[in-house]
Amino acid sequence: MIFSTSYYPFVGGAEVAVKEITDRLADIQFDLITAKQKDNLPEVEKVGSINVYRLGSGSPLLDKVFLPFHGAIFALRLNKKNHYDSFWCIMATFASGAAYIANFFQKKVPIILTLQEGDSEGHLRYRWLGLINLSWRLALKRTSLLTTISTYLLNRARKLGYTGEAIIIPNGVDVKKFTTDVLSRAFDKNGITLITTSRLVEKNGIGDVIEALPLLPDNVKFHILGTGPLENNLKFKIENLKLKGRVEMLGFVDQEKIPDYLHHADIFIRPSLSEGMGISFIEAMAAGLPVIATPVGGIVDFLRDGETGLFCEVKNPESIAKQVLRLIEDDVLRKTIVENAKKMVKEKYDWDLIANEMKEKIFDPAIAGQVR
Repeated sequence: MIFSTSYYPFVGGAEVAVKEITDRLADIQFDLITAKQKDNLPEVEKVGSINVYRLGSGSPLLDKVFLPFHGAIFALRLNKKNHYDSFWCIMATFASGAAYIANFFQKKVPIILTLQEGDSEGHLRYRWLGLINLSWRLALKRTSLLTTISTYLLNRARKLGYTGEAIIIPNGVDVKKFTTDVLSRAFDKNGITLITTSRLVEKNGIGDVIEALPLLPDNVKFHILGTGPLENNLKFKIENLKLKGRVEMLGFVDQEKIPDYLHHADIFIRPSLSEGMGISFIEAMAAGLPVIATPVGGIVDFLRDGETGLFCEVKNPESIAKQVLRLIEDDVLRKTIVENAKKMVKEKYDWDLIANEMKEKIFDPAIAGQVR
């Protein structure tokens, strides 16, 4: 049984990871409890290989708030019928709370907790008067096996007192999808397109890229794929800096279409303030784009400065502009980064490899009763 506060059609990195992994493990039955959040969604539906149970009335806020209790009751009922080998909790969230509460009222089902959080340390520690930090501590105490997508998240769990078994298994990318036969357009220094795919929230640093554009030649443009609460703020910044002809906000783009946009861009950039890991960076590498990022969170697990990408400084438009110019002007550096990154992604981050690792190290032991 999987517990995830949101699931398709609400898609983020964690939801993509769950679907990509479970779609490749046809010999294991997966059910999933999530918040409904939208009244026109079916209460029960098959999504890929998962039986999805959506709980609530369709209110984005209330469905999440009541999910720990509603989900616990529902999980107890389903467990009597299906006798789950384990509960798989996706992040320490509302949904995960349902699994831990359910275990107070039944014979313990081993809990596998996967940390995917990309929020800043300040957010995790102080948001909601420290309740997020408290939820981590409580969840970690009752977790049978911990998986994290980065060294950063594992270290954070250890600092909060987790002493049990833990395995780092990163998120991945469908390499075949992002390295299709469609050729990337030639790198034309007379017309450079920067691209980012991300939620329009403070932690992703999109505003810093916009502020870097006036420091770059006029032929450098910026395509932004994604939606979020900062959309109007970013539009105002674009207008205020007189960049309307150089920045294109493309809004929501279906996951299946993202490879096409990447193949028609030149440089991927996201100067994050925090990251649990960041699937978008790996996707861009698979698509053959050089990546500029910040040395925060889980990014340092896969981006080596000058080898698989370039680091810029956090909240520093001048640093961003400097690294963009390096990639434009240094053909050898750019080509080396692209080749190294594509090789790394193929060897370490393909979803086929990740799913097999989850099966061998996590699910098979759980099914065999080795996770307690």
